[in-house]
Amino acid sequence: MNVTESRFKNRQLHIEDYLQMVSAEQREYAEVFDYSKITEKSGVITDYWTNNLLELILRKDNLNNAYKQVKRSRGKGGIDGMQVDELLPFLRENQETLIQEIRGGKYKPNPVRRVEIPKETKGEYRKLGVPTVVDRVIQQAIAQELSPIFEEQFSENSFGFRPKRGAHDALRQCQKNVNDGYVYVVDMDLEKFFDTVCQSKLIEVLSRTIKDGRVISLIHKYLNAGVIANGKYERTEIGMPQGGPLSPLLSNIMLNELDKELERRGHRYVRYADDCMIFCKSRKSAERTLKNIIPFIEGKLFLKVNRKKTEVAHISKVKYLGYTFYRYKGKCRFRVHQKSVVKMRNKIRELTDRNKGISNAERERKYQEYVRGWVEYFRLADMKGLLKTMDEWARRRIRAVYWKQWKEN
Repeated sequence: MNVTESRFKNRQLHIEDYLQMVSAEQREYAEVFDYSKITEKSGVITDYWTNNLLELILRKDNLNNAYKQVKRSRGKGGIDGMQVDELLPFLRENQETLIQEIRGGKYKPNPVRRVEIPKETKGEYRKLGVPTVVDRVIQQAIAQELSPIFEEQFSENSFGFRPKRGAHDALRQCQKNVNDGYVYVVDMDLEKFFDTVCQSKLIEVLSRTIKDGRVISLIHKYLNAGVIANGKYERTEIGMPQGGPLSPLLSNIMLNELDKELERRGHRYVRYADDCMIFCKSRKSAERTLKNIIPFIEGKLFLKVNRKKTEVAHISKVKYLGYTFYRYKGKCRFRVHQKSVVKMRNKIRELTDRNKGISNAERERKYQEYVRGWVEYFRLADMKGLLKTMDEWARRRIRAVYWKQWKEN
């Protein structure tokens, strides 16, 4: 019997807590785990060509580091209700049994808990799958060993969920491409990427590098673990849950196939997770590029291009990672996209709502925390005038809240 079955019924990764505090655009592109720490090792392990990788994953120091990362990330529990604070006593009592189950191929991951986060488009939701805290530790341990292996293969044009890379690096690469004359883009939208990943294709790609069949089998079990949505179990024979420590890495492994094909064809591009832009020098070239790459994406990777949202456009007409682009004296510069401004206004309205039942000091703290995060994320943009306008508007709103409270008291 799986030692987790009697105890695990759900938990929730730290992204839910993170989503509540960071800016609107940071929320949209939040990385679920801190990948800057995953590859901070003395050397890259090369045992992945052997049948010994699982033993490396199950090393005590690797599991301890995985536990520390999960504890640091916090977040709510999965379907078993176990919380991060309960994890250490459980592992002390059951770690050896868990290790033996995993080593013997008997471990059965729990279904993930479905959490839906509203998307920018009204009525659309991003589906997250929250693993149990124990499964989160195991996934984290796998990711810590696999990440350095695949980092050697990943493209310099890929920026999401990777160590020492981020949205600002992706934007600066976009800026360089535009300054070099590549002012038309294929703004690619992969339809429901995480929900439609072909598991057999992903396993095929993994198996080219990972030769320990036990690791491949364990990853496959996580892909097939299923999901609990509205109290009902749903099978997951396609796609992969978005929300566990493994999913960002697996998405990059899958989309690295697209990266390699784009580079083989000589294209300039920037990819942040599943958000990809291909840069061209003319509209005609961009249209031709889109037409020619769709058969590869759909016929070789078995992913779906969203025809309604994918477009060919001048760089000044696109939104990327919350920013928009313009040219000044021949150079590419950034602005905050209007939709990002609207999101910020809505968030400030929420934070300053006098019906929230919190003290003015707490309201001010949350407001300052949010604004600092927002300004830091959008610091590449020209926004001196925007900040002045928004600051005046926000302070008028805060003063109005204080005035109404004073009158009521």
